[in-house]
Amino acid sequence: MTAMTAKPRARYTRLSSEDRRAALIAAALACIAEGGIRAFTVDRIIDKARVSRGLITHHFGTMDALLAAVYAQIYATSVPTFDDVPPARPLILALLDHFFSPALFNREFLNIWLTLWAEISNTPDLKAEHRAQYQGYHAMIAAALTAAAPNLPNADALARSLICLVDGLGLQHCIDPDAMPATLARQCCLDLLTPQLGPLT
Repeated sequence: MTAMTAKPRARYTRLSSEDRRAALIAAALACIAEGGIRAFTVDRIIDKARVSRGLITHHFGTMDALLAAVYAQIYATSVPTFDDVPPARPLILALLDHFFSPALFNREFLNIWLTLWAEISNTPDLKAEHRAQYQGYHAMIAAALTAAAPNLPNADALARSLICLVDGLGLQHCIDPDAMPATLARQCCLDLLTPQLGPLT
């Protein structure tokens, strides 16, 4: 009798803890993009990530902590670091180009922001993450404004105004993209900044 040839075992790639955590964040973010906060459920996330239920608890402890991690991830996507900005032009202009780029200034991506913002007041973990992220974001904008106008007396206040304007423009784009295209949104920011900083080129 001829011996049967053993079938090779299927090989599985064992992800590191860091990669598994990133995969869960990506799956959660995709769920929110597809169905809003109602789609942010254990079942939908583990199905998309193709993992067992226990991994969310293992890596994040709670769903609120996972939501905060999602918020940190979308902040990292939306807000560049100084290293990401070309040095040959004013930093503040490079930031505006980034904020109003097609990858960020579109209804689908901005709706994720709106979904997360709506949860901040009801989720302590998310509120804490927002405060931490906003602090760094505000400091970066203020530094960019100061770099453009070293004698600017009100960089912190102007940074807050600019951040609020950018957020509001994103909301207007979600409501009616045709009425608030990226070019107009960028010009609105320049209209705010030019009287304070002078012409920006």
